[in-house]
Amino acid sequence: MSKVADRIRNLPSDDHTGAVDRFARRAIEEGSARVAYSAVESPIGDLTALVTPRGLLALAFETDDLDRIMESVATKVSPSIVRAPSAIGKVRSWLDSYFGGRPQPMPGLDHSLITPFQEKVLAATAAIPLGEVRTYGQVASLAGNPKAARATGRALGANPIPVVLPCHRVVASDGRLHGYAGGLDRKRLLLDHEKVIAAARTP
Repeated sequence: MSKVADRIRNLPSDDHTGAVDRFARRAIEEGSARVAYSAVESPIGDLTALVTPRGLLALAFETDDLDRIMESVATKVSPSIVRAPSAIGKVRSWLDSYFGGRPQPMPGLDHSLITPFQEKVLAATAAIPLGEVRTYGQVASLAGNPKAARATGRALGANPIPVVLPCHRVVASDGRLHGYAGGLDRKRLLLDHEKVIAAARTP
């Protein structure tokens, strides 16, 4: 295990007094810590949210390699990472509204882990209406490069903010579910959930 991941793993847990969380939150607000993280329960399993003063930086599934994600954050954003449950309140509220059938725009996203090509791909993906899907080729075209379907798939597979940036709305050319970091069962659950929401909104 890396030194950064080991140090993060040994930070005080959320089971200790609220003083730890208050200290971490203050460190974020004053700028001495750049990234806060905490676990969030959801219908698709426990998630880990990482936030900065700019907004949500990453959202990890329980099956993801959290050490690798933390290493990436430490390298690309800041090694100053603290556990602070209170700092992810907006993420928790968004997830509650989304899974409660009342999805709202996420207030603040930090794209520091997203490449320029991913920006285009994820913007095209975010434009897919709730309850609908597009193929990798269609998303590639919307992102400005019709011949980049495979590169589009790789960009979506490396999406650091799944669910919120809905890469699950992209399917294979024959309509089959294909390639999702959280697993195809989660992808299917998210799509079924959104279809129910969309159907409820139809007059």
